[in-house]
Amino acid sequence: MAQRPPGPPAARTPTNTPDKKPDLLAPMRTVRFWVILAILFIANVVISNLAFSASQPPTVTISYNAFLDQVNAGNVVSVTSTGEAITGTTKNAVKDSSGTSSTKFQTQRPAFATDDLEAALQQHKVVINAKDPNPPPPVWLTLLSSFGPAILIVAAFLYFSRRAASAGAGGILGAFGQSRARLYDAERPSVTFEDVAGIDEVKADLQEVVDFLREPQKYQRLGGTVPKGVLLIGAPGTGKTLLARAVAGEAKVPFFSIAASEFVEAIVGVGASRVRDLFAKARAAAPAIIFIDELDAIGRSRAAALRIGGNDEQEQTLNQILTEMDGFDSREGVIVLAATNRADVLDPALLRPGRFDRRVTVQPPDRRGRAAILRIHTRKVPLAPDADLDQVASQTPGLVGADLRNLVNEAALGAARKGEAAVTMADFAEAIEKTLLGSERKILLSDQDRERIAFHESGHALLGLLVPGADPVKKVTIVPRGMALGVTLQSPVDDRFNYGEDYLRARMVGALGGRAAERLVYGVVTTGAENDLQQVTRIAHEMVVRWGMSPKVGPLNFSDGDGAMFQQRPYSEATASLIDDEIRRIAEECQAEAEKLLAEHRAQLDALARALLRNDSLDEAEILEVTGISSSQAKAPALPAPGDRGRG
Repeated sequence: MAQRPPGPPAARTPTNTPDKKPDLLAPMRTVRFWVILAILFIANVVISNLAFSASQPPTVTISYNAFLDQVNAGNVVSVTSTGEAITGTTKNAVKDSSGTSSTKFQTQRPAFATDDLEAALQQHKVVINAKDPNPPPPVWLTLLSSFGPAILIVAAFLYFSRRAASAGAGGILGAFGQSRARLYDAERPSVTFEDVAGIDEVKADLQEVVDFLREPQKYQRLGGTVPKGVLLIGAPGTGKTLLARAVAGEAKVPFFSIAASEFVEAIVGVGASRVRDLFAKARAAAPAIIFIDELDAIGRSRAAALRIGGNDEQEQTLNQILTEMDGFDSREGVIVLAATNRADVLDPALLRPGRFDRRVTVQPPDRRGRAAILRIHTRKVPLAPDADLDQVASQTPGLVGADLRNLVNEAALGAARKGEAAVTMADFAEAIEKTLLGSERKILLSDQDRERIAFHESGHALLGLLVPGADPVKKVTIVPRGMALGVTLQSPVDDRFNYGEDYLRARMVGALGGRAAERLVYGVVTTGAENDLQQVTRIAHEMVVRWGMSPKVGPLNFSDGDGAMFQQRPYSEATASLIDDEIRRIAEECQAEAEKLLAEHRAQLDALARALLRNDSLDEAEILEVTGISSSQAKAPALPAPGDRGRG
């Protein structure tokens, strides 16, 4: 489905009294008052200093030699010593080196001076004064430095407490308990159902919520009520948040949006207080929508979670949400929407009727849905005549709305780098490769490494042509992309919603093709098959544990359920050993099948590897041409049925 367009509407913070407009100029007036007061104080100090300085004669600096000359000439009236510094007055004005004259002077007695200055001063009857070079600070300064910071902190606390109390926040600590939900303007909705595509069935489920918010009397007339809570469940990027905003945009009601993690703080009780504040604001603005994103952040099952304390902040917040959803009537016009991609870990109390009693699953879009999403995201993107969005949609199975938006953006950026006037089909092809395979890496490989990678990828590609049920091979390359040194791109003809055992085995045989090719050509294997082995292990494990595709284990499901910590395994050690044996058996059978097919088609494997070494990359037509396999001949031989393999 389509993703939210850039530039969300500006959020505004609601208050508990929407009819009373806050005085937005009050803080400005307070700041302006203190600024004017500070300016007047500084001006008074500056003017006083200037006036005092203007009434006093200037002080000139003279050398110590000149000072002694003035003493011997009987021109010095008095001196004041502050350590080695000497200031004083004279009968007649003296001049400094710049020619300035004054009866006030200052000089510095050198530390190495050996003359008897005191005797000379007494001889010429000069008044001698002295000052302590390190006088103690005044009492007022000592008191200010000791108690000033504490006084300022107390004054600031009282000031902000009074302001918060006058605003209705319950004091300075009350601000922590206020909800941080963003309120989007209902008069200017930026998202409607026109911006959502690829999930028409989900929009139909939510249309009832929109109708109730628009015309509540239609449902209340016959005593019906709309669900209090609607839970949107889907993989990341499917557009759950966009759907919630579209519901608010269609209904034209206030939309309070908040992430579940914003409720929880280090201070116990803050989350519960924010929940109460959020629901109070929504009731005051009813009809309204409350949207809680990533509900599993606070809604995890209390029975499965490991609790070290008796009653932590997260549990208090969850309990408050449960209480609030029980405490309001659906006729009030407040509907709670929530989104999660982990519905399996939610507390059962959230999912019972009367709370989140309607669950809407947001699935990844099919081919038609992807094409519709691409049309939404290319509204402002100039497209070349050869750009076929339906073809792009057919080449991107499994991508969700966020992926498709990124795909369009990558294609537009690529076209801009080339200086093109419009986005072409070639730009979309490059964007698909970059999105699915990763960006090219400029690394220097030796000839031996390039050859080994070429045979590895040729093994994947050739088995993709030969194994029945395998996805068609679209491209093979030995150009390093992302974390891989080479990539084989396979894409299904159409979307798959149900996987047969033949298809799963074909996936594993193809994944083991690179390892089988290395063993066939070089007699040894390398670490390059790490990702392939991870895929094989995962698929074989799911076949045995979840899907009952092992005759020895039987039609049983041994999955871990909700994956709770310290949960006891639902089967014995003997069953666990049998599961391990069956997983290995399936993987070894697929490995043998891959080696057998590549040995039978060794000439085509060599030809494909040589072509890769020459060209670095081959598309579908070039692969068929090099191997000599036509599309009608590909995958002609069928894999033996499970009963023909002698599995017991």
